[in-house]
Amino acid sequence: MNIHPIKAFSDNYIWIIEEGTEAVVVDPGEAGRVIDYLEEKQLHLNAILLTHNHDDHIGGVQEISAKYPGIAIYGPKETEHIADHIVHEGNSFNLLGQNFRVLKTGGHTHGHISFLTEGALFCGDALFSAGCGRVFTKDYRAQYSALQKFKRLNDEIQVYAAHEYTQTNLRFAHSVQPDNTIISEALTEVNDLRAKGQPTLPTTIGREKKINLFLQAEKLEDFKELRNARDEF
Repeated sequence: MNIHPIKAFSDNYIWIIEEGTEAVVVDPGEAGRVIDYLEEKQLHLNAILLTHNHDDHIGGVQEISAKYPGIAIYGPKETEHIADHIVHEGNSFNLLGQNFRVLKTGGHTHGHISFLTEGALFCGDALFSAGCGRVFTKDYRAQYSALQKFKRLNDEIQVYAAHEYTQTNLRFAHSVQPDNTIISEALTEVNDLRAKGQPTLPTTIGREKKINLFLQAEKLEDFKELRNARDEF
């Protein structure tokens, strides 16, 4: 299984999951670059996966589904206006020879979900490298619960988040823990990648346990305080 990033807008990643000549698209906020890539690589699109209903994650769905009629579109209930397979916590389905399991990972939106395969997590805006999504719902408990689910995953799981926020997240983490050498080294590494125009994703659950202060928060109140500080950073 090959997973390829399509850059969109200023900092989004649309993930293309490939197996042979078959493909699945995750959170296509725009259509043009996705269609161009599929045509260039002569890939047959099987399905679209949606983590939540924000426009920068679903904006390209109608154009893509018009281009590839009949494809399955999986998403949470909040995407029911465009998804034909509404999935919930604990559901699973097979695509490209892989089993995809659905995790409820609310907080950023009420219905946000993530998709987990044997070796990869597609977490939308629920988890970023060194960070997590803004809690627009104000349901900090839901977001904190999502992070606890991620912490229980195997360290080797690769994390395919939807935004290139790693550099800013690590700058924030460094401001909170300036003497943390692991975070300082990670920031130096990421600064080098971004200077070369290279993505900082995917990351891994194991790496995030070391550099992600939100995953390290031991109590809900600690997480809430940290998230509010990040919002103001």
